[in-house]
Amino acid sequence: MRKNISLALVLASAVALAPFAIASAQDGGPNGGFHGHGHGAFEAYSKLNLSDAQKASIKQILQTARSQGKTQRDALRQQREAFEQMAPNASGYQAAATALAQAEGAATTARVQQRAAIRAQIYAILTPAQQSQLATIKAERMARRQQWQQFKAQHPVSGSSTAQ
Repeated sequence: MRKNISLALVLASAVALAPFAIASAQDGGPNGGFHGHGHGAFEAYSKLNLSDAQKASIKQILQTARSQGKTQRDALRQQREAFEQMAPNASGYQAAATALAQAEGAATTARVQQRAAIRAQIYAILTPAQQSQLATIKAERMARRQQWQQFKAQHPVSGSSTAQ
């Protein structure tokens, strides 16, 4: 049970921190580190024909955000590790669980706020034409997501169809 919770926390952290991995990307290729795949929310920026100055500004924003969050991420990781090493019958186990839950909640709040700040800073760097193009890209992505949801609803996966 504890391993499942730990794995879930690690995976959730990895997913939540994925955008910050962009900051460590080398400034290479035609998109200056913004490759057209695998970066979720930041994928659309690779399609905006960013100038070199815009790419440099965005890279700086991401690097600053990453370094600001590193201390908090490290402290939370240490707190998780300390909790995982505790035996469930140890004195202070429930208090440590409560403290970890509060720290996780605070980290999630900080992460959401930081992402919003990053998006606002990057959006301010874009030209009005790029902002409009970004809105179009997002609308297209939402339409594709809705189509996928409809397809999944119409074609449910049956896990026991061959087991009988």
